[in-house]
Amino acid sequence: MATMAEEQPNPYMEPSPPVRLSSETDMAGTDTTPAPSWFTPKRLLVIFCVINLLNYVDRGAMASNGVNGSRRTCTKSGTCSSGSGIQGDFNLNNFEDGILSSAFMVGLLLASPIFASLAKSVNPFRLIGVGLSVWTVAAAGCGFSFNFWSIIICRMFVGVGEASFISLAAPFIDDNAPVAQKTAWLGIFYMCIPSGVAVGYVYGGLVGDHFSWRYAFWGEAILMLPFAILGFIMKPLQLKGFAPAQSKKTQTAVETIAQEGQDTEALNGKDGALSMKADSKYQSSNTPSGSTISSNNVNRFSRFFKDMKVLLCDKVYVVNVLGYISYNFVIGAYSYWGPKAGYNIYNMSNADLIFGGITIVCGILGTIAGGCVLDLMTSTISNAFKLLSTATFFGAICCFSAFCFKSLYGFLALFSIGELLVFATQGPVNYVCLHCVKPSLRPLSMAMSTVAIHIFGDVPSSPLVGVLQDSVNNWRETALILTSVLFLAAGIWFIGIFLHGVDRFNEESEHHATRIDRSNTTPLLEDKTADAAEASA
Repeated sequence: MATMAEEQPNPYMEPSPPVRLSSETDMAGTDTTPAPSWFTPKRLLVIFCVINLLNYVDRGAMASNGVNGSRRTCTKSGTCSSGSGIQGDFNLNNFEDGILSSAFMVGLLLASPIFASLAKSVNPFRLIGVGLSVWTVAAAGCGFSFNFWSIIICRMFVGVGEASFISLAAPFIDDNAPVAQKTAWLGIFYMCIPSGVAVGYVYGGLVGDHFSWRYAFWGEAILMLPFAILGFIMKPLQLKGFAPAQSKKTQTAVETIAQEGQDTEALNGKDGALSMKADSKYQSSNTPSGSTISSNNVNRFSRFFKDMKVLLCDKVYVVNVLGYISYNFVIGAYSYWGPKAGYNIYNMSNADLIFGGITIVCGILGTIAGGCVLDLMTSTISNAFKLLSTATFFGAICCFSAFCFKSLYGFLALFSIGELLVFATQGPVNYVCLHCVKPSLRPLSMAMSTVAIHIFGDVPSSPLVGVLQDSVNNWRETALILTSVLFLAAGIWFIGIFLHGVDRFNEESEHHATRIDRSNTTPLLEDKTADAAEASA
């Protein structure tokens, strides 16, 4: 009798639909392979490069003389000029102007860890769409700002919008790049940083001088709008190490059904009244409660702090980021104060165009060259540190020597070589961030790297350089002091050569994932040959 009771189905439990975990064909042999995404790896790279370019065009435009402008001045005789650009309209001193340049970092720093954590429960591609939408609205708001605090708030939200893209774009590219060209593809992507800033110098100068600084921000918003829409209407992509939301729900459903089945068998062995309790328990378990939501939030925070501990205990990651902080301290101040320093030291009437031209040429060539050289050396973490320390050291020598020249032509020649070497670090430094951690930690790795290099790098550097200049009142001396920090970056990266770095790109990201779930963690653009072979087996 007990055996018959065990075999009899529970009349109070609704039959659950069959759950298909992973298959290329259904039971009838019909092909159920999802339609391929419109994206190809190269299209993905191009689109992400354009978005990254627009992000940094915004920063270059903020620093350009046409948008940033100059403060109101008064002579001893009492004659005052109205000033120009944002600084003239809002009458900002150099310290306030430096704060304005870094305001977007506040939103970027706060939002980057949030977006990186959400990537484990929300599709990362959709998160990028949300971020770009916020960026578009905030950039348009900068054009409508009416005082210092209104534009500060808008700049903060520009940073919030950029945070999702900065944290998630590089892992997408690293997933889908050819194995022998991963650093080169990252170099192409990060090439958009110097070239975007340079284009921003020219763009801000032209628009600000011929129309108004407000039109520069409105133009950026219009250009970014199509990409924000694309993030919502295109088929979402998946990141390596992150199972699709559907497979996560499937796994949860399977575990729930199995647990309920065990409970039901135990209850059916007693009496029918307990079966009613089982049914009540089953229904209540499917109703979300406050305690369940609170428990999920606690688990997310616990997992976040656990992941943070892993990053902070990784010596390779910490040394890489410390060097990147020192490097970014200099580059951030260069990008903001460069045109103004060049104008005052060498009387460059067209400083925006000169600095923009040098930065875009050296940035493109240097960044791509750095990625290609590391690929030729064989992309390893140790080789990346060798390239980082060497390129930064010789780049620092050239840039420091350039500011010692009184001749404009001598300065331009040496500074160009220095920037060429300095920008060669972009691909290798981000390669280390992506490959020294397991796949599921890559978004957080990129997010915390971004947070660190900004909060300790270019966020304080622009105001501090403004304070230093107000104190010494000598742009050449200020530039030499700033450039010397590059030697510190080279020294820190030199230490990384002697650390034991393990490439964790192919490690499993989630220890609890089943074999079937792992088949769903590959990027959407990746060649499915291996998956098909595994399915056939």
